[in-house]
Amino acid sequence: MTTSADPGGLVPFITHREGEDAAPDNLILLPHSDGRLHLHYLDEDPRDRDIHGVLWARCSFNPIDPHGQPTGRPLFKLMHPYRQLMTMQMLHCQVCTAPARTPLGLIFLAGPHDHTPGAPQVLTNQPPVCARHVRTAARLCPHLDGAPTVYLAQSAPLYGATGTLYGLGTHGTQPIAQPGPPLPYSHPDMSCFLASQQIRRLASFRSVGLEELLEALRPESA
Repeated sequence: MTTSADPGGLVPFITHREGEDAAPDNLILLPHSDGRLHLHYLDEDPRDRDIHGVLWARCSFNPIDPHGQPTGRPLFKLMHPYRQLMTMQMLHCQVCTAPARTPLGLIFLAGPHDHTPGAPQVLTNQPPVCARHVRTAARLCPHLDGAPTVYLAQSAPLYGATGTLYGLGTHGTQPIAQPGPPLPYSHPDMSCFLASQQIRRLASFRSVGLEELLEALRPESA
């Protein structure tokens, strides 16, 4: 979520920070028993893959401050790939990392033009927000244009990821495509994919007005 700092200095946890750089990729494609090539790091660690076994783009971390928050100047237009993964995978708030589920369901915010109204399926790369930070996130994010689309979902199963597809070329293992739409986890190209953002599919959801939601959440967020 693209954000700007508020007067209190609050910066959403998922925000990328200056000094957090992409690590050397040292990627290689190796044959697998399923007959396909699979993408690996030469020095791969189990933490390099998400719970579906998809390889994740490496990125460094800045030191943590005494409050447990990342340090460094916020780069508000970017999300740190691992912090996005952490909050999305666990369904924790993208602002404070607390569990995001509320008595009303899971809250996801989107820009007013991100999705077609009435669409039967909504895919999102934006981790949810908790009841406490709905208004904060809506206020801080210029992308929401002061009029966020608010989705209240009872379920948001993991769908897939966005990232870069790798293949074999004249220079060995190299990027060959950056698919526009997210790839579902079931897609055969996932074996050669370097993911950077995890995607969830909203299910059993409805669109609600921000003020309507805040009123319904008032005992929870007070």
